[in-house]
Amino acid sequence: MVIPRLVIAAPSSGSGKTTVATGLMAALRARGLRVSPHKVGPDYIDPGYHALATGRPGRNLDPWLTGEELVAPLFLHGARDADLAVVEGVMGLYDGAGLEEFASTAHVARLIGAPVVLVVDAARQGRSVAALVQGFASFDTRVRLAGVILNRVGSERHEEICRSALAESGVPVLGVIPRVDGVATPSRHLGLIPAAERREDAVAAVDRMGALIAASCDLDELVALARSAPPLAQAPWNPTVPLLGMAVSPSASEWHTGSRPSGRRPVVAVAGGSAFTFGYAEQVELLAAAGADVVTFDPLRDERLPEGAGAIVIGGGFPEMYAAELSANEPLRREVAAFAGPIVAECAGLLYLARELDGHPMCGRLDVTATMTGRLTLGYRDAVATADSVLTREGERYRGHEFHRTATDPAHAERPLFRWRGAADGFVEPLLAASYLHLHWAGSPELAGRLVAACRRPPAESGGRRHS
Repeated sequence: MVIPRLVIAAPSSGSGKTTVATGLMAALRARGLRVSPHKVGPDYIDPGYHALATGRPGRNLDPWLTGEELVAPLFLHGARDADLAVVEGVMGLYDGAGLEEFASTAHVARLIGAPVVLVVDAARQGRSVAALVQGFASFDTRVRLAGVILNRVGSERHEEICRSALAESGVPVLGVIPRVDGVATPSRHLGLIPAAERREDAVAAVDRMGALIAASCDLDELVALARSAPPLAQAPWNPTVPLLGMAVSPSASEWHTGSRPSGRRPVVAVAGGSAFTFGYAEQVELLAAAGADVVTFDPLRDERLPEGAGAIVIGGGFPEMYAAELSANEPLRREVAAFAGPIVAECAGLLYLARELDGHPMCGRLDVTATMTGRLTLGYRDAVATADSVLTREGERYRGHEFHRTATDPAHAERPLFRWRGAADGFVEPLLAASYLHLHWAGSPELAGRLVAACRRPPAESGGRRHS
């Protein structure tokens, strides 16, 4: 299968990858191309800007979370019907998980056979740019470093010095971006502010990025480079295939809510809005393939769960920034606390289910308190489930990641949901699975089948709470 594609990488974080990648997506879309956006690694925030730039869901490519064998199929699935795909890298080109390059931008570029464009911050160097680029080009010859974009160039003379040096290296210059103000997006404690929290400003920021890249980069050469990528032999990922054979068809029983007869598709309510912006597109696709109707609700604004909800999924985000507003929506908090069906919560969802967050009352579904801390918890986790739940089976392994600056008291249940390297995390009840661990469901597709099947068990079997 042939999808024109390229990877936007850099020697290190802070070089301008997001500006270049997002701006390139927007500039190519403005030319009338259908652009497929992708991000290496577990990042939730950059894909939101990619989605604004392209009009398509931003998707992640992460060998750690899904396995190497799924990276190319997931890429092809996301890029179906696209004219071209742009993949934004993570950290430095060769920075992976731990001591190895596994899950690095270079690793992903090799898995999808994509040429790499290196974004280099030239602000404090001249001829040394060429030495840096040549070092990256020769470090791993399996990676095709096909061009460079110079960022934060101070003057015409500065550009001339850099171009002259790079001409000797043989790596073509595909763009020169001047030092400009007013293009960078605002950040806070976990990185950029998500696009969903500042929609109008984010749209304007993406437009500025697109205009900047269109004016400073050779779009024709970048498109030609993308079209030089070879065909991929793999077939696109299909969310239905991993679920074949799973027990997800309707049973003769009623769902937990008792509000609809079996035989119709259960409703899985997924939290969204400004406070809950972290999630992978494939999760919704897997739930739909497993037989559910997925309906989004906003805990900041909606006072009721979606009609007929049979399960709730509350993913990641920034509830700490909206604690007062979430607390003020008392009708929804009460309904979530009394909900009789399965509840799955990751990170921010865990905080929302707590008794309180930074002193603000939350749902109280879990008898824990949550607070902001000054400590960043970040990293991949190779976790083992310590208990059966609506998602997990005891002893199964899951690869996920943590990304937060909060803590709960107690830190976890006496019998936690997960353990890894001596650490414990999470809370589990017959119909509840909540932890700090973020999972990419494409890497564990059984999760969707189990959750939808749990929607259809009779209430007596579940032992869970019922609506008041």
